Amino acid sequence: MEMSMILKPEAVRVLSAASSKKRLLHELGGIAEAAYGIDHAAAVEALQERESLGPTGVGHGVALPHARIDGIDEVVGAFVTLEKPVDFDAVDRQPVDLAFALFAPRDAGVEHLKALALVSRTLRDPSVCAKLRSNSDPATLYTIVTEAQAVQAA
Repeated sequence: MEMSMILKPEAVRVLSAASSKKRLLHELGGIAEAAYGIDHAAAVEALQERESLGPTGVGHGVALPHARIDGIDEVVGAFVTLEKPVDFDAVDRQPVDLAFALFAPRDAGVEHLKALALVSRTLRDPSVCAKLRSNSDPATLYTIVTEAQAVQAA
């Protein structure tokens, strides 16, 4: 699985106005709707439902919210950087400024887990995160995220 298979360039954004975790999840739902045609309300509800099981803030300023949704047939993602970090109940209690949301079909067993592992590996790399934090152009951010995997594999 490659990052470019789950993330479209138009699903990468820089957010200046996400003032809370709830607002961030709404923004991610909006991106999913615009880029993939996923129902906004369903996306937000599914992300919030998953968050109620336990926060997806994985530490070091990174959150990986994810949800299973009816009506889609492949795993897709949305990536954002935040100009102003938000509290995300992360495991290390640090605010989040990088968020990669995954939306998977309700019955997407192993594909969902593979995508989650890929995104997690990519955003665990401090040099990738540093590059992401020092850029504000969505096209550049997309390139960094999708090419990081190729560099790691080499």
